[in-house]
Amino acid sequence: MQLIVFDLDGTLLNGKGKLSPYTKETLARLADRGIAYTVATGRTLHAARHLLDGYGFGLPHVYKNGVMIWDPANDEVSHQHYLNPQEVAHVLAAVTAQHITPFVFTWGPEQRHVIYHADLRNETEQRLARQFLKRREVEVRPASELPANAQITNISALGAVSAVHAVEALIEQEPQLVAYAGPAWEGDDWRWIDIHHTDASKGSAVDTLRAQLGAKRVICFGDSDNDLSMFARADESYAPENAGEHIKAAATAVIGHHDEDGVARFLRERFELDR
Repeated sequence: MQLIVFDLDGTLLNGKGKLSPYTKETLARLADRGIAYTVATGRTLHAARHLLDGYGFGLPHVYKNGVMIWDPANDEVSHQHYLNPQEVAHVLAAVTAQHITPFVFTWGPEQRHVIYHADLRNETEQRLARQFLKRREVEVRPASELPANAQITNISALGAVSAVHAVEALIEQEPQLVAYAGPAWEGDDWRWIDIHHTDASKGSAVDTLRAQLGAKRVICFGDSDNDLSMFARADESYAPENAGEHIKAAATAVIGHHDEDGVARFLRERFELDR
């Protein structure tokens, strides 16, 4: 079999964070042809699952950049890479030293994400907390309630560009940690950062899926730095036109913009889905 692996934001999803009608129809045609596909995203399980339900994503999904692989067939996490207490302490120190509020993501025994945070320092952080609260099946709680034995998947933060760059520099000194950062929706003065264990990557997750599913060939699509490890493991990799130049340079080829159904249009031509 060959396996198609999609990044979501900036790739399969449009600028509104949705699957377009054209993309939904394309996924249905893939499913009808028996072509295997799944997702590898930086999102949490509950921030993505409602987008995918009903569109043929029956194979294991990769979440939080490879921190976990979730199997929808039995509603269980089959692989995970959590942060240990020493790693958590280092990340929290690096983030709080820059006067940024860390958001600690955990995975609980009831198959739920719970996000813990310290005191929110400004309206931007308060708005981010409200956005998390709107997500399905996700709880947001104060850091004082964080259990000592919590399974921590990642730590995220939103801050000024200079502050986030300082955090990135500190994390680079820790070989067991990796940080992804990028421009924030809040404007040019803001930047987001997401930190997790080095062993957790989309690339390593793709290797796991390849072995688990017996895929002879992997074709992947992505637009960001967290997709580069997946590009390196796949047999073919494609970046939409909206991706950064270094992402496009690493891809097998560049396809259409995500707001113009670039992935779906490529798939229809590649697999002759309109015939």
